[in-house]
Amino acid sequence: MTRFKIFRFTPELDKKPWYETYELEVDSNTRILDCLHIIRDNYDPSLAYRWSCSHGICGSCGVTINGLAALACQKLVNHYVKAEEIKIEPLGFFPIVKDLIVDMAIFFERMKNIHPENLFEINPVTVSKQLHQSPLEYSKIVDAIKCVMCGCCTAQCPVTKEEEPEFIGPAAVLRAKRYIFDTRFGDTEERRQIIGEPHGVWSCKTYWRCTRVCPKGIQVTQNILDLKEELKTQ
Repeated sequence: MTRFKIFRFTPELDKKPWYETYELEVDSNTRILDCLHIIRDNYDPSLAYRWSCSHGICGSCGVTINGLAALACQKLVNHYVKAEEIKIEPLGFFPIVKDLIVDMAIFFERMKNIHPENLFEINPVTVSKQLHQSPLEYSKIVDAIKCVMCGCCTAQCPVTKEEEPEFIGPAAVLRAKRYIFDTRFGDTEERRQIIGEPHGVWSCKTYWRCTRVCPKGIQVTQNILDLKEELKTQ
């Protein structure tokens, strides 16, 4: 039997969060997301959590499992065999909507804020023109392109959680790096100015927590360090 300790909280009804424990007889290769399905379908239909693709692409099922942010569809029961129980909580930093569901509005707003307001004026679309990019140029942005915007890195970041909640967050800095290093865009200076403002890239304290939890294996911290070096050169 595997014991699951699930965070429960409905802001409109509960005075404070609480935990409910479930014991399931599941195979060690069962995904954590499937365990949540079993709990919801067989024990408590009121359990709330997000999921969509179930294959690590949409980024919807981000939760905190035994203290680390992760996608529930990517983690198996046997990843936690050394633990007495599997504790599942919502992603840190974000406001709780219900149980394991958090409000990601601030995350997506900060992702939008790395773009210049006059983006399309600076980068007019020319349908008949091909924008060439060499393999070397592409290699500088390919890691950042893998991001599925799940919010795990931001939820695990000590800066956003404890030190500077206004920090734009590792995901937004990673996205900014992707565009600044992309030779097909002509708004590099505008983007450099945006990400260099207070609560931008310089707020990162290089804890490496974002890299540790990234479900796509992105070297988030290294990308942030690369961006800092780039901003120092000009």
